Amino acid sequence: MPKKLPAGPLIGYARVSTQGQNLSQQRATLREAGCTRIFEEKVSGAKRDRPELGRLLDHLRAGDVVTVTRLDRLARSTRDLLEIAERIKEAGAGLRSVAEPWADTTTPAGRMVLTVFAGIADFERSLIVERTSSGRIAAKARGVRFGPRPSLSAEQIAHARQLTEQEGTPVTEVARLFGVHRATLYRALAAVAV
Repeated sequence: MPKKLPAGPLIGYARVSTQGQNLSQQRATLREAGCTRIFEEKVSGAKRDRPELGRLLDHLRAGDVVTVTRLDRLARSTRDLLEIAERIKEAGAGLRSVAEPWADTTTPAGRMVLTVFAGIADFERSLIVERTSSGRIAAKARGVRFGPRPSLSAEQIAHARQLTEQEGTPVTEVARLFGVHRATLYRALAAVAV
């Protein structure tokens, strides 16, 4: 028979993205769901540093169940969700979403759904890497250059070489004339000489 995680204390996590938003609706939903403690924060989900989420994860004990109103309150992407879910699992705890009943890792079906998500996320990452690599190769074949634009054009470098080598103008003065640092000018002159 499949192993069901024990359903211990429900620990809530509520988050809104900006200071102007209110946590009261999430707080009420989590209390109604039976949460005995709720970690709250007002911080963008795009930020990696979410102190209250960190405190919640450090607070977890075996049997606890992290409960959120919606998964997007917990994680900013599928990958982020899987990483957080793995930390919860390592603590021997579970994860539930009030709005998404299929997201309940205390049940075999919920764990299976998360495993499928992990597979899809891994497949998605592989496709992105493959498409990016193919795109770069095709772009390079078309003559596209990657990286920052050079500070000096080929004509400017040729003019700078003429000023420094033939007319004896100091490099510092030539660099000032072109609006670049002298180290930039030295690198440009060396790169063309190679």
